[in-house]
Amino acid sequence: MLYTAEQAASLPAEGLRYLLTSLDDHVLTITLNRPQKKNALHPPMLAELAYTLAYAHYNPGVWMVVLAAEGDTFCAGMDLKSLSLGDGEEAIVPTPSGPVRLGELMAGLHKPCIAQVQGSVYAGGFLLVGGSTYVVASETATFSLPEVKRGLFPFQVMALLLEIMPARMALDLCLRARTLSADEAKAIGLVTKVAPAEKLSQAVTDLAAEIKQYSPTAMQFGLRAFQQLKSLPSSEQQAFLFDQFQQLQQTPDAKEGMTAFLEKRAPRWGV
Repeated sequence: MLYTAEQAASLPAEGLRYLLTSLDDHVLTITLNRPQKKNALHPPMLAELAYTLAYAHYNPGVWMVVLAAEGDTFCAGMDLKSLSLGDGEEAIVPTPSGPVRLGELMAGLHKPCIAQVQGSVYAGGFLLVGGSTYVVASETATFSLPEVKRGLFPFQVMALLLEIMPARMALDLCLRARTLSADEAKAIGLVTKVAPAEKLSQAVTDLAAEIKQYSPTAMQFGLRAFQQLKSLPSSEQQAFLFDQFQQLQQTPDAKEGMTAFLEKRAPRWGV
């Protein structure tokens, strides 16, 4: 995280400039709100994303995140003009402690994240989609990595894709700049569910409701361990996971889960 827990203790009361946020029944919805620029990511918007994801990470009342977007494009990637020339715009949130790398931010959330993809995803927008735990896409959504057409290459996206699909498939997406339909993206594992456009929001709501039945603490332990495993040699992984399980057993959620099981009732998480 690029902010401390103290810095990201609350969201600005006056709201954010490029994101809409709402917290409802433990679900924080973050909506990209720069539709006139096809939700292209520029430094002030990246700072707001970093801040809001830090808030979600640290806030125990946030059990999961929904990442949505206004307009007909989910995200056009990085705003290259703004990144190269700058715009002199003063950010609403504090300055991040380092460069904003979306792949790292999404990996550090450690809470389930559902991407609600209503439109096209280009270039760096894949970092938001690929970094989400679930991707629910409208049947009209499309996905494309056009960097090679501009003499560039989607290096960071490639790293995320290699965690999702076979290497040749990931490289083909980067090298040929093909546009995938939502169904094609689902077939290769980039999308987890395709829904009709008019039912997209309901599909996300239903998935969030299903996830909320289960222990938020257990999910946070599991998602954090998933990321930490990547940096551990195979000889240390089982010992690490055993230790994680022992730590999880001591949490209020684990105790509530076992009590509810024995009493044959639904658990009450976070009580």
